[in-house]
Amino acid sequence: MPSDQTRSAILAAAERLYADRGFGDVTLRDIVAEANVNLAAVNYHFGSKDELIAELFVTRSLQLNRERLRELRAAEEKGGGIADIADILRALIGPSLRGCLGPDSQHSTAARFMIRVNIESVPAIRRIRNREIDHLRKFIGAMRQALPGHSDVELYWDLHFALAMAQQTVRDAERLTKLSEGKCDVDDVESVVERVVRVAVMALGAGEALTKAPARTMAREAR
Repeated sequence: MPSDQTRSAILAAAERLYADRGFGDVTLRDIVAEANVNLAAVNYHFGSKDELIAELFVTRSLQLNRERLRELRAAEEKGGGIADIADILRALIGPSLRGCLGPDSQHSTAARFMIRVNIESVPAIRRIRNREIDHLRKFIGAMRQALPGHSDVELYWDLHFALAMAQQTVRDAERLTKLSEGKCDVDDVESVVERVVRVAVMALGAGEALTKAPARTMAREAR
């Protein structure tokens, strides 16, 4: 098998196995058997299991982040250079939810791999997530323009909580379905996106009100 085909076969086999069985239960020997290559080929192309996982995650993350930024640019164009805060948050969390939820995505190997990423804590992936934050800075910049009266601290927290809500929804979608006895339809992905966006926008308003409350209290006491 030519070198490029060997590399692609290893990546495809690893993604299938990780998606089906999780990161902890899959060994390099499982991957070489699935890809029909030898162990030396994995070591040659990737060096270690961590490097292989990292490559898969980076590939999928780049696709996700490109879609996020494409939607952010579209929101800014629609707003004449300054996007509405709801559209910014929609661009932030929409692509990840659409990529992991819904009947079409559930059967996709890529989607199931990214669901595993949300469920399991993997050091190699955690290191990349902590390092690769440049695209998130673009969202903070857009949020700063949309809400000039808000402090950076409020904006950072809101972005963090919006991402956390999306990740938690992916992670515990089955649990929510059972808890609600099917009343919460996680297959209606656009409805899920709108719910997360609505809560995040409300949190920004509540955060502003809470920060102003102590100042109002002090003013009353002064009188």
